Amino acid sequence: MQKILIVGATSSIAEATERLFAQRGDRLYLLARNEERLTALAQDLRIRGAEGVTFASFEANDFASHPRTLDVAIDALDGIDLVLIAHGTLPNQKTCEGDIEVTLKEINTNAVSTILILTHLANRFEAQGRGVIVVISSVAGDRGRQSNYIYGAAKGAITIFLQGLRNRLHKSGIPVLTIKPGFVDTPMTADFKKNILWASPEAIANGILRSIEKKRDVVYLPAFWRSIMWIVCSIPETLFKRLDL
Repeated sequence: MQKILIVGATSSIAEATERLFAQRGDRLYLLARNEERLTALAQDLRIRGAEGVTFASFEANDFASHPRTLDVAIDALDGIDLVLIAHGTLPNQKTCEGDIEVTLKEINTNAVSTILILTHLANRFEAQGRGVIVVISSVAGDRGRQSNYIYGAAKGAITIFLQGLRNRLHKSGIPVLTIKPGFVDTPMTADFKKNILWASPEAIANGILRSIEKKRDVVYLPAFWRSIMWIVCSIPETLFKRLDL
């Protein structure tokens, strides 16, 4: 049984992963904005076998609330073994281009809030000398494209931050796992046309658990995205800037 904190617990990938945690009898603490959804989710996870499920409403962009919220969560769990950070939004690129307030909000949600949460938790894990950090980034952070570079910039910041954090915590024996999903069929992407490149949240969740067990560093899910992004990142900038991507 592990004591697990999930930030962004009502996201589709997080919910699918939580079901797997529950089936193996873990103790869970859920943080997300929608208390009604959290209540229903907690009840479902208890039925599925979770040793215990506690939750609280959480606004990731209320930075001042982070220390207290995280302390309460860890106290409720009676310690912490693993954190999964899965919150985020998919902004409209055109809206961001025309509104700096929207851009700031999206950067705060998708990058700054995660960095601040991890700063608190990394210190906690380092002090106790154990723990596992798992964060959902995105393949979008590997290279900026005109269609989603605000989102990509935020996820790129997370990926670089996690590289540094992994380097820092390695000597303490604390794994830092970066998950880079490709296209995932969720309510957030409901308006997108789907093809064979799209994966289900359940497939991503299974990949997350396998990666935790293997103590991986950076994982593309599904795995074929590693090859796709290698090709994308290999295109010279002089050519890439001319592409309609």
